[in-house]
This record gives sequence, C-alpha cells and structure tokens, in this order.
Amino acid sequence: MQTRMWKKLHHPQKNDEAVREAAQLLLDQQVVAFPTETVYGLGADATNKQAVQRIFEAKGRPSDNPLIVHVSDRAQVESLTTEIPPVAAELMDAFWPGPLTLIFHSNGAAAENVTAGLATVAVRMPDHPLALALLKAADKPLAAPSANRSGRPSPTTASHVYQDLDGRIAGILDGGSTGVGLESTVLDITADIPVILRPGGVTKEDLETVLPRVVVDPALAGGTEEAPKSPGMKYKHYAPEAPLWLVEGKDSFFAETLAACKARGERVGIIASRELADALDHDRIIRCGSRRRLSEVAEGLYGALRAFKEADVDVILCESFPETGVGAAVMNRLNKAAEKKVKDQ
Repeated sequence: MQTRMWKKLHHPQKNDEAVREAAQLLLDQQVVAFPTETVYGLGADATNKQAVQRIFEAKGRPSDNPLIVHVSDRAQVESLTTEIPPVAAELMDAFWPGPLTLIFHSNGAAAENVTAGLATVAVRMPDHPLALALLKAADKPLAAPSANRSGRPSPTTASHVYQDLDGRIAGILDGGSTGVGLESTVLDITADIPVILRPGGVTKEDLETVLPRVVVDPALAGGTEEAPKSPGMKYKHYAPEAPLWLVEGKDSFFAETLAACKARGERVGIIASRELADALDHDRIIRCGSRRRLSEVAEGLYGALRAFKEADVDVILCESFPETGVGAAVMNRLNKAAEKKVKDQ
C-alpha cells in the first residue's frame, strides 16, 4: 500500500482539498492518520467493523483493547450512546473540545471491535482544527487510537507516524507537532463515582473543579487480566528501542547510576529535565522540559522516547517525576515503558 502524505495545513476547513480527499478515503473504509491536540490518531469509520479492523492490522494491536471514538459535535455523541447523563453534560461544557475521554453506555452503533465487546463506548471531541475539519468532512464518528505500531511510543509529529506506518495505511494528514503530548484522560462516568481509567491532559485536580468526587482506578498500579475498559490499561506501551531504566531518587543517585553504567562499558542515553541534565557530565542527553513545569515534560516525552536507537545506546536512564497534576500521566506512561526501576535505597 502506498501511504499518501498531505503536508502541513494552515487554518484547515472541511472543504479543503486535502481534507476532502482524506475524508473520502475514510468513507471508502480506509485508515488515515491525523493530528489531535494530544497525539496523532489513526482514524477509521467507528460504525464500520471492516474499516476498524484495518486499524488493528496496521498497528498490530490486540483486538481486546477498546478504541476511543472521536466526534465533532454532541449529535454524534447521541448517535453512539444510550443517554447523555447530566454529569457528562457538565464535563463536556467544561473540557470539550479537549483531552478528556468519557465512557458512556453504548447503544450498539459503534462497531463491536471498537468497544471490544463491552457495553460501553469511549468518546471524546479533539481540540485540533485539522481533526475537527476531517470529522466534519467525513460526517462520521472516527475510531482513532494513537497512530503508531503497538507498543511503540505514541507519535507527536507526522514524521513519527510515517516511521511506524508507511505502507500500512492510506494516508497521513500533517498538522505539525501536537500540543499536550500525552493521550487524553479517560473517565468512566457509568459508575456511581466517576473513575479515572487513564490519566492524561485533564488532571484529577481539573476534574475536581467540576465533580464532587473522582477516584483513580486501582488497576493503574499494574496489569490486569480483566477485559480493559480503556486503552492503555492492560498491555505494555510506549517502549523505546533500547531498554529504559526509570531512576527514582535524588540527582546525586542518578549521577551514581550513570557512573555505574559507564564503568560497565555501557553506552547510556539519558532522558531528563533541564535541571538534572545541566548537572550531569554526559553527552547523550535529551532534555524534555523543566521539572518545575511538568506540562513541558509531557509535551516532550514521546519525542524523547523515540530519540535513542538501539544501535546507538545500550540502555536509557530516565528521570522520575512527581505524580502531581499532569505528572501522574507522565509517570503512568514511563512506568509502562520501563523495563526496570532503579531506586535509591
């Protein structure tokens, strides 16, 4: 398959030629990658089982992992769900369009392989002009997981998508670098108390400005054998090419860990905040923002995970970050990417 690339579009509209061409591919049951404000998504008609199956084939993704459906308006939400409860309306008013996915009771309109056979469906409205233009042009809700091979770091640029999926999908809409850098927060509103199934761009603290109470699913602490209700709950994700060691402790302990690796003759890559990077004497360092502004770390994380190749380094040492605000999402992704944790005793 030849993968078509539409170069960066400015101020896209649903009637732009590139958007119309991409929308037609989607209506022809093909798969097209497009940018959102979080990461690039791999889109297909969420109501068509055959089209959705092409997502799984392109990604090499397990079929028991549900997909998030992207919509352009609330009418599309109504077309997928049994009802929009008051709590959902409040959350949509507060955070849509934006990086918040809500889990509703499904009315069966979404293809069975979108919901992985569950009675629920995950829905969000992306906050990106190109994504919204494509959704309006196709006039279909689009199932769209991250546009990468399964297990790889999620893509935040069109070139990342091309690296993983060239020849495996019909097209890529290039909308430049994404903003948030991590996937959306997934919130289950079918429970009596809303439950965060995946931390993301909308933090627990943000949600608590609208909700009287919200809890974090204990399954986030580790794998589960139950059918996952959200992407990112069951399988190893986000792994770079070389083994990633997550280092927990003071900066001095990180330096000691680096020195021990060098003493064994290992080629070491480092992912760190600017503060830690500036304190280390090492030449293979990717700086992913300031530890005082974790939104910067989130934005740069996936690019950093993709930066080191197995041919260049034997191990990647990565700094740990506070699990407050968006730091909870950063550490969720790093814990899933890490092969090993090194803790200061």
